Amino acid sequence: MATTGISDLPEEIIQQILLYCSPITLTTFQRVSHRCNALVEPFLWRRQCQIQYRYWDPKHRIKEKFRGDINAADWRNLLAERRRIDRVTSSALEDILASQMGRIDKFQRIIECGYDAKDCLLRHLTVDDDAVDVLARRYYSDAALGCLHRIMAIKEWLSLQKDEENISLERALGAYDMFVLHDREGDFDEISTRLDAIADDIRAKYADINLQSPRQKAISIAVYLRVNNLTGIEDLHQYQDLQNNYLGIALYEEDHPSLPLISTAIYCCLAKRLDLDAHACGFPLHVYTIVKSARGFDLDGNRTTSDSDEPQLMYMDPFRSDSETPVTDLQAQLHSLGVPKASHLHALAPASTSEIVIRSGRNILASVHEAHRSAVARNGHGGNSHITLISSFPDMESAFYGALWALSLLGLPPDSNDPFETTFQRRPYLPRIIEHYETHFPGDISLIENYIAPLFRDFGDYAHLRETVRVMRAGDSMPKLIRERTGETSKHVKYQIGQVFQHKRYNYMAVIIGWDAECAAPEHWMSQMRVHELPQGRHQSFYHVLVEDNSVRYVAEENIEILTPETPHNLLPLAGKHFKRWDKQKRRFVSNIKDEYPDD
Repeated sequence: MATTGISDLPEEIIQQILLYCSPITLTTFQRVSHRCNALVEPFLWRRQCQIQYRYWDPKHRIKEKFRGDINAADWRNLLAERRRIDRVTSSALEDILASQMGRIDKFQRIIECGYDAKDCLLRHLTVDDDAVDVLARRYYSDAALGCLHRIMAIKEWLSLQKDEENISLERALGAYDMFVLHDREGDFDEISTRLDAIADDIRAKYADINLQSPRQKAISIAVYLRVNNLTGIEDLHQYQDLQNNYLGIALYEEDHPSLPLISTAIYCCLAKRLDLDAHACGFPLHVYTIVKSARGFDLDGNRTTSDSDEPQLMYMDPFRSDSETPVTDLQAQLHSLGVPKASHLHALAPASTSEIVIRSGRNILASVHEAHRSAVARNGHGGNSHITLISSFPDMESAFYGALWALSLLGLPPDSNDPFETTFQRRPYLPRIIEHYETHFPGDISLIENYIAPLFRDFGDYAHLRETVRVMRAGDSMPKLIRERTGETSKHVKYQIGQVFQHKRYNYMAVIIGWDAECAAPEHWMSQMRVHELPQGRHQSFYHVLVEDNSVRYVAEENIEILTPETPHNLLPLAGKHFKRWDKQKRRFVSNIKDEYPDD
């Protein structure tokens, strides 16, 4: 019986088999014959790009390439470039994990790869739980990914600042999601994809929607959103929850929580896809939607007496209702709020995209402040007010940081051309941005250099900013001071790096990340903290500790009560900055800072 070889199979079958082959195998297969080369080029190289990589840097314009002529792009070289970026990203991450020194430049190597690095970082971020450095790998891959997300968000806001007309509301608000995204869905493209899918479903549910008048279409969209729970909040007691401020979260979370501003944004983004002219309204204390008819037509689709007639307006409240809101009701609300009648026209007019972004930023700050206030109230006097926020969603610090960036870049007086006034308006946000950068986001040094420092170039703040960056870079490039336990004083240090404890007085849980044989804090700190009133005073070991609220504190040895939990869940997301993994047998973290504390 004759033997059948692969060359005897139909081309479609061969191509299906080759889909499961690696790029190296495909390259080898191409060299066998002209027919084999034709089977691979260009279909299989494009398919490899689609299968292996989900996220692409905007420079590739990858959606256009995938939709366009298959022969218009060099798919093989594109795939080779992505694999090169994978190698660069992985190499830089391994170097970050290997040593505390020079991490700024190592992060920069990843940042220079752009959004193409995201797929590789996600693979490291989702490493198996039994990996020897699982906590460190997840922590630093997430830190690098967060920096890439923030760069994209900041660029979007800078573009909005320069060109209000060409930046969509979904991208301008989606920039906030980028600050809190981590490994979830909800980046710019995913928000757009989700909105496209909802718009398609609306068309399917309302087959005649393209024939409906603006008024009918406005109602149909609102009804759909209410029926599918895509707007509003089920429990109004959770109105100020932080997650309600994010467009991507509202679209991708199962219960779709959203404040009025986000509900209106969802409505307007869908209306645009369905050829309805809708805008957010700059109403005080609540955000409504304005729907406009086409010029020369009324809202019911009838021609008006003249093509030059102004569009008719109607108001919707997607957060509360699927019915039209009478303008007289809004005017009555303005009157009750004490808004002068001369200002009613402005309050009922469309708000600019920048105004909506600024308003959202202030909402985020208000939600963060309310969360902290509630935490203090729940914990009472003397307690750790931040512990209830450990597992907050989204991450509090990232959310606060994003709002500060947006307000610093966009929260300026309208049409302000006075550089001194502009800088004066930005200055209040500067210390908080720098504080968060130094404490939580040290990988953002290039963002500070490229986007914050230039804003203050001609002012006194600039020299301070440059010095801050210089000190950070200098500290990062220096080897860590080695703390060995061989000296006479250090022999008496009782506890070790990686041990978990409970503070005897304040009851919080923390992990030891450093130690001094005696209190090494400045005299004014010791005086303020009343170290002299401790039974053992300053002449006892003091420990640098990472608390479950993500703060770093300095604790006297006598206040430490060692714990041996099975798994300290609240510390795991934070511990990767200093530790490789949690050792379940020894009930302690495994150090990743041996270059500083070699004996621990």
